[in-house]
Amino acid sequence: MLQIPWRTFLSWRYVLRLLCVCVGLALYALGIVLTFRSGLGLDPWDVLHQGISRHTPLSFGTANIAIGALLIVLCLFFRVYPGVGTVLNMLLIGSLVDLFLRLNVVPDLGDAGLFWRLLVNVAGVGVIGLGTAFYITPRMGAGPRDSLMLYLHQRTKLRLAIVRVSIEVCVLVIGFLLGGTVGFGTLIFAGGIGPAVEGSFYVLRKIGELVRAPQVQPQQERAESGEAMSQLISKK
Repeated sequence: MLQIPWRTFLSWRYVLRLLCVCVGLALYALGIVLTFRSGLGLDPWDVLHQGISRHTPLSFGTANIAIGALLIVLCLFFRVYPGVGTVLNMLLIGSLVDLFLRLNVVPDLGDAGLFWRLLVNVAGVGVIGLGTAFYITPRMGAGPRDSLMLYLHQRTKLRLAIVRVSIEVCVLVIGFLLGGTVGFGTLIFAGGIGPAVEGSFYVLRKIGELVRAPQVQPQQERAESGEAMSQLISKK
């Protein structure tokens, strides 16, 4: 059984990591709501969540939580233990999706033109990518769906990309049969989520470099200016 010292929870570093995870999950939920409101199609897992919500009393967000909880239990059966981030992923994304929909943070775009719906859908994929980067960076545990993917990758020895595509195709087909929305937005997600996550990691890395730079930069500049001055004096 994994034991975490209490002092770990009291450290500022841990609190900041936890805050980063929560911000990432909130952004992820907002991205899902953007793609949902566009009405152009959802990502494979959300197609499944929407399909389940249409045949059960569960809301769209609660279906997200239920699938996440089921996957965590399944991974426990395979002795893959969740991290703090895994549990937060399961609880927060679905809860925040329902909250954002209830508060109408993003209005229904059913009557909007195709251009605006496409714009909102693309923005949603970008926000999901940014949320993913925020969520993964603190390394507090993979999401329930990623945990299953990593376990199957280790067991089958197949390439990670093949395992992920296989899972998402199965999930997409089941969700579609249940009435989930599949459309052009689904293709946008499939083609755009990789670059969105990669670009978000790049931006976060550059921000980190800028934050750390002032602590070192002045000393380097003084050293370089001093060296240049001494060379100038020696030449004279």
